[in-house]
Amino acid sequence: MRALVTRGKPGLELIELPEPETPAGHVKVRVLRAGICGTDLHIDGWDAWAQSAVTPGLTVGHEFCGEIVEVGEGVTDYAVGQLMSGEGHVVCGHCRNCRAGRRHLCIHTSNLGVQRDGCFAEHVVLPATNVWVHPGLTAATATPEQLDVFGIYDPFGNAVHTALKFPVIGEDVLVTGAGPIGLMAAMVARHAGARHIVITDIAEPRLELARSLGFRALNPREESIGAVQRELGMQEGFDVALEMSGSPSALVGIIENLNFGGRIAMLGLPAQPIEVDFAKVVSHMLTIQGIYGREMFETWYAMAAMAQTGLDVSPVITDRFAFADWEAAFERARSGDAGKVVLDFTDLQGA
Repeated sequence: MRALVTRGKPGLELIELPEPETPAGHVKVRVLRAGICGTDLHIDGWDAWAQSAVTPGLTVGHEFCGEIVEVGEGVTDYAVGQLMSGEGHVVCGHCRNCRAGRRHLCIHTSNLGVQRDGCFAEHVVLPATNVWVHPGLTAATATPEQLDVFGIYDPFGNAVHTALKFPVIGEDVLVTGAGPIGLMAAMVARHAGARHIVITDIAEPRLELARSLGFRALNPREESIGAVQRELGMQEGFDVALEMSGSPSALVGIIENLNFGGRIAMLGLPAQPIEVDFAKVVSHMLTIQGIYGREMFETWYAMAAMAQTGLDVSPVITDRFAFADWEAAFERARSGDAGKVVLDFTDLQGA
């Protein structure tokens, strides 16, 4: 099979590899769609983080959907031919958090496409416990647009986990970072009943995409968040903030514009330590909650329910490339001008 691997230096390589075996308790999946994530860009660039976390020779990629083509011994809940998306965090099942049902907090988590071979390949193998099936659909009956969205259920789940960490019904929500996950988080908050939603970013193409989705979006270097609050008729600060950018200045801006008792859900990973005004955090009784991945599988049920009740995140997918054109796809994803970039594997498989 063809697979995209890291060689322990900048750049990835598309090579031929043996098709993987299917161990007991696992399933083999024919990949149909895969999303390019910031993690993949770090590995492609072979930066300091990638050098410390990834073993050369690894197949990269962790956002995908596909068709189950083989089930390992002992797998009884899934069958060949089912259409699925993959949960990319593989947990141990025996640490305290796993045994308590908090699998998203597993202390031994290994990540698809980082610590174990990922989905930028014709086939990927993962534990059956990491399968999310899309009932009533197959690779033949799902539309291309449905497959695109199923291919980004992993980041969609990040958005849902972040946006629903705190109640948002009737609340005013500030979203910092208009990348694909930030935009999906804003869409989730709106679907869940938030009142005013304001999105900030410093990249104009992303702000334009946010505006096209019906959001009030601004560049905080050019426009005051406080002024926008007054424009919207807000009498007090934001109730909930979703920090999706990893920018130190974004968190500072959130704290300055949050109401007393405000709540912050942080998904963005800062590249360096952030200096926080903890006197204000204490005196304003703010809550800061880190978010990583998805709650397994409560987040997935919420995702499915919102999709069934009309939430359509497909507008965040701005670019689609055949897997054979992966280099152009990575270049587009790295440009900062795109929304979500999706790879289509059907050109390899004749599907």
